[in-house]
Amino acid sequence: MFENNSLVKLLGIKYPIIQGGMAGISESNLVSAVSNSGGLGTIGSGLMSAQWLEGQIKKTRGLTKNPFAVNLFLQNPKMEELVKVVIRCQAPIVFTGGGNPLPLFPYFQAAGIKIIPVVPSPRLAKKMEQNGADAVVVEGLESGGHIGQNTTFCLIPQAKKLLKKTPLIAAGGIYDGRTVAAAFLLGADGIQMGTRFLATTEAIVSKAYKKRIRESTADDIEVVLKFTGHPIRLIKNKLSENWKKLEEKGAFPEELKAEKIAGSIGGENVENIPLLAGISAAGISEIKSCQEVVEEIMKETKEILQGAMAELD
Repeated sequence: MFENNSLVKLLGIKYPIIQGGMAGISESNLVSAVSNSGGLGTIGSGLMSAQWLEGQIKKTRGLTKNPFAVNLFLQNPKMEELVKVVIRCQAPIVFTGGGNPLPLFPYFQAAGIKIIPVVPSPRLAKKMEQNGADAVVVEGLESGGHIGQNTTFCLIPQAKKLLKKTPLIAAGGIYDGRTVAAAFLLGADGIQMGTRFLATTEAIVSKAYKKRIRESTADDIEVVLKFTGHPIRLIKNKLSENWKKLEEKGAFPEELKAEKIAGSIGGENVENIPLLAGISAAGISEIKSCQEVVEEIMKETKEILQGAMAELD
């Protein structure tokens, strides 16, 4: 069904499924597992060093022969070094987020590297197309981590209407065949998932983190830190409750920085780390391998889309 899909052809992948570049989580093991499953794995460089990124690119190449990508968080103060690593290592595809990527376009274009910005609005999607983006991701507020103000399923048709030829990727709240099919019916050429791949056997987060995703309901997932101007969606825990108390008392953003985050994403104590997750976490009940996730989603998506077409006939 997707052999002639524009995104599949552009990226040289089997399925139009992108793994979101989750900082500190999307490393070579997860990235290669997604790429080997027919999707596109993405290294999440976040605030990591250029040395770390170069190492991850090399490790990923050793684990998969399929295409993969690098996600650049544009607020990383070492961005110039990261860009040099991406070009020197010839990472085939770059996603960008957290800032204006246009100054970087000429460098990646000259190096023959595909550039795919993540944006929060149809207007910015059009602007990316006008500047030569190979594809564009519109991400809705249903996603985990830092969020925008628009919903995914309103962004898709509005962005599709503005784009003339650039493949459109939808992100935020997508986690199974039903939500993927809905995105395609609204005009998406591909989808991006973060939380669904966070809850896989290959993700390096702890069993306790995955358990919280698997057991969470919609009531357990909230948005905090609105007062900073950079709201975050996550699963409730002691840390998020402390942040909410700061918000209620009208704290300054500097007070937030003084809050101690104890533990790590690989530790079993998940009360004092930000449990970043999208609304989709409430729909995830099992931890599966990336291969199982991709194949099951594509099977369900095809069945739903074929059923929809049959009903129209």
